[in-house]
Amino acid sequence: MNTTRRDFMATAALNATGLALAPRALRAASAGSKPPMRFIFLHKGNGLFPSVMVPPSLSKDEAATEAKKGALNLDLAKHELPAWMKPLARHQADLTILQGLSGKMCTTGHHTWCSSLGVFKANERVSSIKWATVDFELAKLFPSPMEHIELACFPLGGGNARGTLNGIATGFSARGPQQPNYAFGSPRIAVQELFKSVSKDKGVQVRSQLGREALEFAARREAGKVPSYARSLEAIRERDRKVDAMADAIRPHVPKLDAKYLADDMTTCDRQRGHVEVLLAALLSGLTNVVAFTVDELGHEYTGLPGLETEKVNLHDVGHGKGFGKLTADEVRFAVRRQHMTLMDTIAARLKKAPEGDGSVFDNTTICYFPDNGETHHSHGTEFPFVVVSGKNTKLNVRGKYIRLPNYGDAGHKTLGNWYTTLLNAYGNPIKHYGDPDPGLSRFGIDQTGAIKQFLG
Repeated sequence: MNTTRRDFMATAALNATGLALAPRALRAASAGSKPPMRFIFLHKGNGLFPSVMVPPSLSKDEAATEAKKGALNLDLAKHELPAWMKPLARHQADLTILQGLSGKMCTTGHHTWCSSLGVFKANERVSSIKWATVDFELAKLFPSPMEHIELACFPLGGGNARGTLNGIATGFSARGPQQPNYAFGSPRIAVQELFKSVSKDKGVQVRSQLGREALEFAARREAGKVPSYARSLEAIRERDRKVDAMADAIRPHVPKLDAKYLADDMTTCDRQRGHVEVLLAALLSGLTNVVAFTVDELGHEYTGLPGLETEKVNLHDVGHGKGFGKLTADEVRFAVRRQHMTLMDTIAARLKKAPEGDGSVFDNTTICYFPDNGETHHSHGTEFPFVVVSGKNTKLNVRGKYIRLPNYGDAGHKTLGNWYTTLLNAYGNPIKHYGDPDPGLSRFGIDQTGAIKQFLG
């Protein structure tokens, strides 16, 4: 296949989907079936200190166990949330603070690419991607026309898609072996691509039709020549047909974004809020049941933070102890985390207002917030803290709890692989174990395989 044909095929597919060249086959949920479960993965850069996750109201004995990183399973209703989590106070019954998972089998340090979602060592090379990340595995269990949507506040230096803010670029998830996903960096581009089938903008309609005609031409041209490309193009066309068939359901959910979310030049905080509007619209319209959102990355310059509105905050410098404005490095970290919790609150609150069955869309939703590189700026992967907000129909016995699993090397210790195996097993994938093992745990005689059984009780 010559370069011209390859470029043409890739361009046609990207224009038609805004995501990736080869989506999986689409399957619609059968009429009358239960509502799908939905999963949202919000991940951040620059680490997440385990110490900031601890409720300040632990008893003396509980605090002593926490200090030793011993096992705890506490009722959050009896405890005060850390101050930066206060935006989630109205969701406390749905909240899980999960500590103690390790991920030393992942790439750690500054940048981890798709490691923390795939549980293997990854780098910038496509060849390092060993399998689909967990968000894509969950998307297979609850099929939707778009399968999976990824949004990102891309870094300007280092990490994925450096230098890209407003376009479509390599994301932080993976569709399969050596298949990186693509993410929307701009809310405006995301809206144009995801909702083009119901757009009232004549320009968008023309571009959409041209993209479809290009696909038709490419499919005819490549049929019999390059079967894998022809199959990929047909899958894209099938996805477009399914989206078109949902036009009436999609139309009421097209996000009406404020002008500031449509600009190329916007603050980080506005970019995040704009992405949240897109995320909610995509879920509520039924376009997807799984969203991955990189809320920030180490190479992203933060702007618009409360208390630092006029500052460009370099997260790498914060990681090395530098403050900005009148805030110390720890206070900047607090402001960043609190901003993330306002996003999480917005998502949960809006989904709770959306009726579904005898309850709400939130009842069938799990939102995970976690660091993409582990416990700190120069991470080692000994801990990957999680904040989880989940609805009443979750199949995990974790809601309303502060959970600390046994420390690295102690009996009963669990890894990211165990956590993701638990999610997959709970929702229908019987995989024995998801992800690579940690060779360092072998010397402790710890069985690393399988789900976390107490979460399935």
